[in-house]
Amino acid sequence: MLHRRADLLRSIRHFFHERGVLEVETPCLSRAGATDPAIESLTVTLPEASFWLHTSPEFPMKRLLAAGSGDIYQIARVFRAGEAGRFHNPEFTLLEWYRVGFDHHRLMTEVDDLVRGLAGDRLSRPAVRLSYQQALMDHAGIDPLHADVEALARRARALGLDVQGELDRDGWLDLLMSLVVAPALPADGLTFIHDYPASQAALARICPDNPAVAERFELYWGGVELANGFHELGDGVEQGVRFEADNHRRRAAGQAAVAVDHHLLAALAQGLPDCAGVALGVDRLLMCLSGCDHIRQVLAFDWERA
Repeated sequence: MLHRRADLLRSIRHFFHERGVLEVETPCLSRAGATDPAIESLTVTLPEASFWLHTSPEFPMKRLLAAGSGDIYQIARVFRAGEAGRFHNPEFTLLEWYRVGFDHHRLMTEVDDLVRGLAGDRLSRPAVRLSYQQALMDHAGIDPLHADVEALARRARALGLDVQGELDRDGWLDLLMSLVVAPALPADGLTFIHDYPASQAALARICPDNPAVAERFELYWGGVELANGFHELGDGVEQGVRFEADNHRRRAAGQAAVAVDHHLLAALAQGLPDCAGVALGVDRLLMCLSGCDHIRQVLAFDWERA
């Protein structure tokens, strides 16, 4: 497995070298963290201050893009608290890259090229692209853009999901996506789910032709989520509003608020080139390439033995 990982990393670097994409490194420690309520950052206390271990290199990479770096990628060790299980390790390897002049559809094609080139004959069918709306209608029998919270809850329970307590609208959608839609995707192929609800835009642009959806995609190999990509939001004011909304939701849920990355907001105000970016889980990809069913099988030392 050590040799397989080394071969995989070498192949990834060759892929981007051939396409003229520059490899970069950015700090693991930051004075700002991830405000997304679905992600918990790990903190490190130094004598002078507390810092966050990054959950993704996204923010500093966007600062490089705004400074004129051009196309860039990074293979980074990243950290997330409270994530340990079959597909999760608190410390893991993330491949993240940004392509200037791409939208999310063009980036999906490049992601497909990379994964299919690495997989060889392990993938027996062409990749499928489904809108988020179509995926939920096909596999969960409900329209995610128009159903209200009560309708989503009724549908989830009708599909056998026994949920204690109450969820908000996006909570029900996430549950249906992870427990109903993902397991139904073709096991021997790649599926791109794109154009997520605007409420799940994260750092993606809202579609100018349909404000109900965001220009975001996720890639699944079978039922395993491998990648999350955006046609990147370049509006610093809008990004600041989203950060504050995230922290409002965190406080409402009893989570601690997270320091906002003002360096990123300043870079966006300076000007982010039109670009698309994606983060791909290298450990999960290695699991799929190797036929493994637990992330510990592809790690030299998982968190319990670190």
